[in-house]
Amino acid sequence: MQTVTPATALELFGHVRIVMGMVIGLGVTRILLGAAGLVQHAKRAKLSLVHMLWAVSILIELVLFWWWEFELRDLQSWSFGTFAFLIGYAITLFLLAAMLFPDKIDDYEGYGDFFFKRRKWFFGLLGLTFVLDMVDALIKGAPYFDTIGIEYLFQVPMGLVICAIAIRSANPRFHLGLVLVHMTYQAAWIAVLFNAPIQ
Repeated sequence: MQTVTPATALELFGHVRIVMGMVIGLGVTRILLGAAGLVQHAKRAKLSLVHMLWAVSILIELVLFWWWEFELRDLQSWSFGTFAFLIGYAITLFLLAAMLFPDKIDDYEGYGDFFFKRRKWFFGLLGLTFVLDMVDALIKGAPYFDTIGIEYLFQVPMGLVICAIAIRSANPRFHLGLVLVHMTYQAAWIAVLFNAPIQ
C-alpha cells in the first residue's frame, strides 16, 4: 500500500475507473443486446416475468455500482490489491448480467426455464456481491459508512440468507416476490443517494 499525493491519487482513480467502466459497460451491453433480441425474436423462446425483472434489476445494479464507485475519488492510499479487488467486483457484476442471457436458449423451454435451472449460479454470484460490497465500503472508509447508515450492517447477512433460500427454492411466486423486493430496495437507495449532493 502506498500513500500518494492528491494529484496522483486522482490520476490513479481515473485510470481504475476507466477499466471498471469497460467491464461494467460489457455487462450493460449484454443486457441491452439481450433485451433487443427479445424484441427482434419475440417467438424464439418463451418469456418470463421473473427473468425480465431480474434483467432490469441487474441493469440498475450496474448503473448504481458505477455511481457509487465515484466515492473512491477521495481515496489516498492505492495498491494493486485494491485495483484487482475493484476489477473483480466489476467482473462479478458482469457475470450476473451474462447469466441472464445465454448465447443459446434452444436447449431450454424458455427464459424462465433457463433462469430456474441456472439459479444456483445466479444467486451464488448475487450473494458474493453482498460480501464484495462490504469490502468495497471498508475501502471507502468511515465517511462512506456515515452516508449509507447503520442499516447497511444488516444488509449483508440478510442478503446472504435470502440468496441461500433462492438457491434452494424453485417456487416462482417466491422468486417474483424476491425480485420485486430487490427492485424496491434499489429504488429506495436511488431516492436517498441520488438526492444527496456530491461533496
